[in-house]
Amino acid sequence: MSQYNQGTDCIHAGYRPQNGEPRNIPIIQSTTFRYETSQQMGALFDLEASGYFYTRLQNPTNDHVAAKIAALEGGTAAMLTSSGQAASFFAIFNICSAGDHVVASSAIYGGTYNLFAVTMKRMGISFTFVDPNCSEEELHAAFRPETRAMFGETIANPALRVLDIELYARVAHQHGVPLIIDNTFATPINCRPFEFGADIVIHSTTKYMDGHANCVGGAIVDSGKFDWTKYADKYPGLTTPDASYHGVTYTERFGIEGAYITKATVQLMRDFGCIPAPMNSYLLNVGLETLHLRVPKHCENALKVAEYVKKHPKISWVRYPGLADDPSFALAQKYLPKGSCGVVTFGVKGGRDAAEAFMGGLSLASIATHVADAKTCVLHPASTTHRQLSDVELIAAGVAPDLIRFSVGIEDAEDIIKDMEAALNNV
Repeated sequence: MSQYNQGTDCIHAGYRPQNGEPRNIPIIQSTTFRYETSQQMGALFDLEASGYFYTRLQNPTNDHVAAKIAALEGGTAAMLTSSGQAASFFAIFNICSAGDHVVASSAIYGGTYNLFAVTMKRMGISFTFVDPNCSEEELHAAFRPETRAMFGETIANPALRVLDIELYARVAHQHGVPLIIDNTFATPINCRPFEFGADIVIHSTTKYMDGHANCVGGAIVDSGKFDWTKYADKYPGLTTPDASYHGVTYTERFGIEGAYITKATVQLMRDFGCIPAPMNSYLLNVGLETLHLRVPKHCENALKVAEYVKKHPKISWVRYPGLADDPSFALAQKYLPKGSCGVVTFGVKGGRDAAEAFMGGLSLASIATHVADAKTCVLHPASTTHRQLSDVELIAAGVAPDLIRFSVGIEDAEDIIKDMEAALNNV
């Protein structure tokens, strides 16, 4: 547990320079690391000593930044990946194999949905998608004997539905499986899912954590609280000897606080190599140092935008968890009392054609396949990020055909709204 407040951890956590060492996290731009003897390196390969030997597995720059994110989330261990998609894949695949099953909220990012429903299905891992607002009984009914995890997003991208984390955690634990939460939109500044019972948290660090559209990345954080040994038959990869590391059993060697991340690092990262470049991790850290300042500004601006479009005669509907009449407002008050995120979704009267006319009339905001950085950007998910989904799947994911995802930046809110007003005049 950190001795400092979260804003201080944004700047200082994860790296403490010693006398004469660099004040900033150094960029260790090297693929390999030198040792005096083969025995020293052999101890690393056997997981009997800590250290670095090849950046495809670990790198000091990456690990310092991962440690900062672990501190911000209140976890015991963390790792960085080369993208948010890699984090989503690793988080599931680390504890699932062919024949296993996962229960997931249907209101998730389109790329994650496709990863689960198509790609991982081909690997023999099946998923049942449930409405995030379904009843507790319906959640229980989705589980099978072979279920190994439950997955959801704190704030769904782009549906903006807020997940009832405590409910999902309680049901998951009653079935002896961990709850994995994608906390990308909320960030640990607005919500720390571990405090509500979640076990694993992931991020697309590409979004608010980086905050400047500089680098793609992902992160996985372990709460260190889920007792894998209690359900040893479900998680043999963590609780039985790993032949690829001379029979090491991760829960025995690294405890429940470190087993999950250690296995993901030394086994999955070794074999899949989805490591971020040290330079990308350095840039990510630069973003993290102002996360506690930027996120409140995003939320302040987004609420102003949401209130503006809600009153506009050319807007058919609007979703933002900070609005008092939003369906997720009550859950947002519980899990996100400091603010939700900087993303607002709405529909323009006239459907897709009107949406395209509105987007084409913007000058300050950019049409971009991105979200959650300092600059305001806009997207039509049904024809971009979610275009692989059928109309039925779109509705299940909370993505209406006319939905516009408006990612509010940290420019002056008055200028953002003036830009929207000019664009709406063209519709």
